Amino acid sequence: MSFWKKLFGIGKKPGTAAYRIEEAKKVHGQAVKYVTERHDGNEDIVGRGGSVSVVGDDLIVDTSGERLLVIPVKSTDISWLMSGNGVIISGPNKLEDGRMRTVTVHFVYYRK
Repeated sequence: MSFWKKLFGIGKKPGTAAYRIEEAKKVHGQAVKYVTERHDGNEDIVGRGGSVSVVGDDLIVDTSGERLLVIPVKSTDISWLMSGNGVIISGPNKLEDGRMRTVTVHFVYYRK
């Protein structure tokens, strides 16, 4: 990120395809600690371990030795947790014929 973007907050507009691609690149290669999903007001752990990656035009979440989500990057909504150690990912899952899914991905903490 350039100095001017940091100083003035100049960047891509949220909701555009360019912004979604930029956010997906930020989470690419992150190691996953665990993934949770809300069901009836309860937050259930769906998987542990794994990674988040961008392959071609898809954002892929692999956890617990299986592929959990495959979402087209241009229709993915990524929101960072306030702590900065995870993201909320939502979008149409290709593995379930386009059913909308929202999961919270918590990253493994590595000092940078």
